[in-house]
Amino acid sequence: MWSDSELESRIQTAVEWLREQAAKAGVKGLVVGISGGVDSAVVSGLCKRAFPENSVGVIMPSHSNPVDREDALLIAETHGLKVVEVDLGEVHQGILERVRKGLNEQGLTFEERLSQGNLKARLRMSTLYTVANALNYLVVGTDNAPESYTGYFTKYGDGGVDLLPISTLTKTEVRAWAAKLGLPDKIVNRVPTAGLWPGQTDESEMGITYDLIDRYLLGEEIPAESVGKIEKLHRQSEHKRQLPPVLELPKLAQL
Repeated sequence: MWSDSELESRIQTAVEWLREQAAKAGVKGLVVGISGGVDSAVVSGLCKRAFPENSVGVIMPSHSNPVDREDALLIAETHGLKVVEVDLGEVHQGILERVRKGLNEQGLTFEERLSQGNLKARLRMSTLYTVANALNYLVVGTDNAPESYTGYFTKYGDGGVDLLPISTLTKTEVRAWAAKLGLPDKIVNRVPTAGLWPGQTDESEMGITYDLIDRYLLGEEIPAESVGKIEKLHRQSEHKRQLPPVLELPKLAQL
């Protein structure tokens, strides 16, 4: 395990990196979505340290578990972070109803659970950028190393951000950072969930635990079945970590 001084040094490195990136972009501060989970709890703490007066947390419920909002508010209160709350439930439902109606009219199947979950993530991304554009801030993402490697994020949703300060951290280290940043135990040890539908958890959706992914990324030996599952997720999600393919056509001669 890491010592307090090691944790503090790494946290401070992340804080300074955020300041450097903001300076390069010529922006005044940072905005982060707060879900109530440990990843957004850590990133919001980094943002607050980097820009004490120019950092904002955004809470975006959408027919969500009320506990998520309560925990998000607790995180913001712990860090002393300014909060903007935008309820996306009505917009989310309205788009779904129109899409469902249009597809049904064409005799096409509507896969609701995945579609509504990804839409929710993409509406959150759009909301964060609206806040960021209004304030001349950057959007800071909350993906950790297991999520980045396995592609456990929505393309152009929670994957649509300007900066990723914790995407090289294992889930174990994220929890250690959270404790060091003074977050309550209920946040540090909260069951990871993206809140995309009732009862949804990250590990049940991925079909593998964060602990196993952490160990694999650290080069430790894990069951072959788990290795196969992790590598399959990595291969299938490669497109999420790349820019869209571009069709290169030969240039036409000028007439």
